[in-house]
Amino acid sequence: MNTPRNIAVQVATGQARNMAIESSASISRRALLGAFAATALVSAPTYTKAAGFLRNAGDIRRIKMYSARTGEKIDMIYWVEGSYIKDAVTELNHFMRDWRNDLTHNIDLRTIDIMAASHNLLDVKEPYMLLSGYRSPQTNAMLRSRSSGVAKNSLHLKGQAADLRLDSRSVNQMAKAASACRAGGVGRYSGSNFVHMDCGPVRSWGS
Repeated sequence: MNTPRNIAVQVATGQARNMAIESSASISRRALLGAFAATALVSAPTYTKAAGFLRNAGDIRRIKMYSARTGEKIDMIYWVEGSYIKDAVTELNHFMRDWRNDLTHNIDLRTIDIMAASHNLLDVKEPYMLLSGYRSPQTNAMLRSRSSGVAKNSLHLKGQAADLRLDSRSVNQMAKAASACRAGGVGRYSGSNFVHMDCGPVRSWGS
């Protein structure tokens, strides 16, 4: 029988397998569930309600991105009925690799949830442009040598951060949506036209 989960897994991976991995432990899971719940209940972004609902998060979560660095695109369902889809997570890890040296790292799925919830709140069809996902120690050291704004212990090194851009939404709009999730760090970089999202402590910076 084709259940919603089976169908979604086939869409996401091209295979009829119900492969899932358990969620990364998260103190911010309730806030993320709230963000998904809010976007399921309203047709337009309602930032003030983003973290107010703790149940009914919806059965399917989807992420859409493209990389200007590699030319790759991704549009997939990665969560169905309370479980992450293993093959989708593997593809996300590859897509968000350090493009400078092709090194990969397990991406913290809390960050993907923040990204997806923020995208829902923004009510936009455009995929994210991924500027930076995982960052290897070599790449981080190189970037630090060029800019004082690169943290020595950046969460990019742990696969817990992403730098993102949307042509149809401003930096402030993106940051507002991410901050509404109350689930991690949000950095505004208006001069470079991108927003940093991570699953670290709740905080914000930039302009």
